[in-house]
Amino acid sequence: MTPANIAGMAAVKGLQIVALTDHNTTANCPAFFKACKAYGIIPVAGMELTVSEDIHLLCLFRELEDAMAFGGEVDKHKINIKNRPDIFGHQFVMDHEDKVIQEEENLLLNATMLSLDEGTKLVREFGGVCYPAHIDRTSNGAVAVLGAFPDWLSYTAYELSGSGIKANEEMKNPAIKNLKCVVSSDAHYLWDMSEAENYFLLDDEPYSSSFVRNKLIDMLEEI
Repeated sequence: MTPANIAGMAAVKGLQIVALTDHNTTANCPAFFKACKAYGIIPVAGMELTVSEDIHLLCLFRELEDAMAFGGEVDKHKINIKNRPDIFGHQFVMDHEDKVIQEEENLLLNATMLSLDEGTKLVREFGGVCYPAHIDRTSNGAVAVLGAFPDWLSYTAYELSGSGIKANEEMKNPAIKNLKCVVSSDAHYLWDMSEAENYFLLDDEPYSSSFVRNKLIDMLEEI
């Protein structure tokens, strides 16, 4: 799951817009943007933020610069625990040709010191949109952890990790009935990247990557 390989697999899968959302870091987003340009794919810079409640929050940003600034703020709220590459694997930062620039020494999987409320507010301060990730899962899902969907934070969307669960989740959860449902591959391996089975139709004229990316954020922010 290196930046250039993700962009290449996205092209093979016929995807047109792809978000990179590493756990608690945006360090590989610049390389991803360059790699996507080579394949004609619209990149979205983001993060899968683990808040202090151990909930995963999916964060997407309008521009790369916004995401990088947000990543810098998240760095201030990390709990630094040395990574064990023999257990969790190496955490490389790469360039657009997948050459290693540096290695993150501290584990990125553990929760930050940002609460769900604080993390949500911080994303919005940097012009991004965020919503609870994979709420259909018992691990790191907001509903499983809190016992209810956090509707007090005025989310406009939620993510599911499987396409066959939407109707069942909506019946169980009236709090999400009127929200945007985002079904993502949430891929941690290249072969887990899904094709365009679940999609949004976005305006793309006058075409530019920034225009379409902003249309995506606009759509996700609407009720």
